[in-house]
Amino acid sequence: MDLNKIRKMTDQERTAELARMKQELFNLRFQHVTGQLENPVKMREVRRDIARVKTIIRENEQAKEKNA
Repeated sequence: MDLNKIRKMTDQERTAELARMKQELFNLRFQHVTGQLENPVKMREVRRDIARVKTIIRENEQAKEKNA
């Protein structure tokens, strides 16, 4: 996922996207355990996307604290 796209999202959209990604990672892990996962690199991509979203959420929290 593109960083600029994530930054343009609202807080609620980011939270929803984070929940969707976590669900996707759960499904990928389940597929991996059952031997049905065709592209194992997808797990890494989703984990990194989750980290990106969490980082931007935290940056915004810190900016709000600084301005308050």
